[in-house]
Amino acid sequence: MKAIIFCRVSSREQEETGYSLPSQEKLLTEYAGKNQFKIMKVYSISESASGKQLRKTFNEVLQFATKNRTNIILCEKIDRLTRNLKDAATVDDWVKEDPSRSVHFVKENFILNRQTRAHDNLVWDMKVAIARFYANNLSEEVKKGQKEKLAQGWLPTKSPLGYKATGERRRLIHVIDEEKAPLIKKMFELYATGNYSLGALTKIMKKEGLRGDKNQPVCKSTMHRLLSNHFYFGKNEWMGGLYDGKQEPLIPKDLYDLVQRRLSAKFGGQPMYTKHEYIFKAKIRCEECNGVITWECQKGHLYGHCNHHRPCSQKIWVKQHEVEEQLFTFIDQMASIGKNVLDVLEMALKESHSGEIDYNNNRREEINKIIRIAEQRIEGAYRDKLDGRMPVDLCEKLIKKSTEEKEDAINSLAKLNEDRFIYYQAGISIHELATKAKEIYENEKITIENKRLLLSEIFSNLTLNEGKIGVNYTFGFEFLLNWMPKLKTNFEPSKIGLFTNKTDDFSSVCPVVRGQGDLNP
Repeated sequence: MKAIIFCRVSSREQEETGYSLPSQEKLLTEYAGKNQFKIMKVYSISESASGKQLRKTFNEVLQFATKNRTNIILCEKIDRLTRNLKDAATVDDWVKEDPSRSVHFVKENFILNRQTRAHDNLVWDMKVAIARFYANNLSEEVKKGQKEKLAQGWLPTKSPLGYKATGERRRLIHVIDEEKAPLIKKMFELYATGNYSLGALTKIMKKEGLRGDKNQPVCKSTMHRLLSNHFYFGKNEWMGGLYDGKQEPLIPKDLYDLVQRRLSAKFGGQPMYTKHEYIFKAKIRCEECNGVITWECQKGHLYGHCNHHRPCSQKIWVKQHEVEEQLFTFIDQMASIGKNVLDVLEMALKESHSGEIDYNNNRREEINKIIRIAEQRIEGAYRDKLDGRMPVDLCEKLIKKSTEEKEDAINSLAKLNEDRFIYYQAGISIHELATKAKEIYENEKITIENKRLLLSEIFSNLTLNEGKIGVNYTFGFEFLLNWMPKLKTNFEPSKIGLFTNKTDDFSSVCPVVRGQGDLNP
């Protein structure tokens, strides 16, 4: 008689305590040999299988048995075959369709067939109910454990790419993977520039050596999932909710938010991946219809033009070198800053550090006030919810909104506590870049990718109208363009007494610039 073997382990503990799949298969194979059953097929389900996979395999067993006229199914115990009433009823119907069909539960010495007595059927029903209770109870315990781990600040699942698990079993925590974490950071930083599509980024990160858990290159869909993962800036996402995490963030939240805007369907102009890499691809929009300017090669020259996806009267095609020449005029306005002015600016920025401390203290008080108000609103909404003074949905909406305000304020407070010297170091870097931008762009060794990055640092938006380029600067360069001419006009360097009267870290020195107007230095 033909038979099917069905093996299953439902947890890792069972795998490690003698209930492994090989041990079950050995037991059932010996039983088949004693009863002269011919084994047609062996089905094995491990603890890693999902509920959908389990049901799919269960249905395959019954379909295979019916199709191949295999009337015997061998299983170790009842809870190895089914743990819910629906599957139990399906097995019961399958058995009763043919008197020659039977299911053997070897360890329990129980055989289910059409001739099974009423008393044995009662035992079958009771054991299925017990198995179902065990499964439901196990599910509750697992969810309770997951909830507790989230409350402690840890994600109750395996570490995302860029992190690794460490610690004792059942007390695993997530720490930074020193090998993969720099690649994850670079992935976010590159995509935030807006110069790469997901397809292009996938290829770049493959060349950089980014690999998944099974040492396979990260595919496009996985790349999207990684870029959308809250875990990397310190939040744990679980079952649709966000929880505070204790893991060390890989990226700041503002970088994550920028990447989300790039990923959003509302964000237009994401460059499509093609084999041709153009400097201005997806960087310039038509000023009239806001469509992305298309670039193509004609007779050895690169031309940009509007594709008229929306009603538009633009018909002029512009060459790439003409666009570059127009941009150089904007860059030259910033490149005229002299080295003496940069030296003065660096010292002035350092001098203003004491004022920045006062500003930070005032700002910190304002943020703490926002946090206190948000906490009071949350507490009041909870009280109104419990007392029934306000509709539940309205209370929950108020609690959610106040919680978000509190979290934003906490993030702002964290930024104030970072290195206080970063702000003027960034300012100096912007000014140095402004003086050398054209030189860098025209360097023959600079790749197209780096030219695109340079343009992203200087210009936030570029438009084209009848062959004329319009520009919007990034915040730092717009400030530079507006104020440096005024600085050069109204101030002159003064070297007399420079740093001679300095007494401590934040005290003033003799003025490094001498005002000739009423502009506040």
